[in-house]
Amino acid sequence: MARVEGSRIRIVLAKPGLDGHDRGVKVVARALRDAGFEVIYTGLHQTPEQIAEAALQEDADAVGLSCLSGAHMVLFPRVVQLLAEKGAGDIPIFGGGIIPAEDVAPLKAAGIAEIFTPGTNTAEIIAWLHHTVDRPSQP
Repeated sequence: MARVEGSRIRIVLAKPGLDGHDRGVKVVARALRDAGFEVIYTGLHQTPEQIAEAALQEDADAVGLSCLSGAHMVLFPRVVQLLAEKGAGDIPIFGGGIIPAEDVAPLKAAGIAEIFTPGTNTAEIIAWLHHTVDRPSQP
């Protein structure tokens, strides 16, 4: 997705499903804010439909999903599908949480741009977002 030069990168962060643990996503949200991103955290227990709608309403440059409950194989691809159906399939979606190594390739095949697992340095997430999203639109 091309952005207007000089605008802040807008990231929607969400916790899909019934997972009630949000410490990790809050650490990521703080790191992104400290790095100059505009962060919209939608909170716990979001449906894929709510997340897709928030991404559209907030004009998100990227969407970050966090899941510790094991439902990532269903919930993450559903967000990708809903955004594509709404004409916003170009919004990169990244995920994090307790995601087994064997699930990473199928998630990427389903349209998740990147997966960050526990222990990932937030600087790596920030660098990935700049590389992926920080591309000013051409006149």
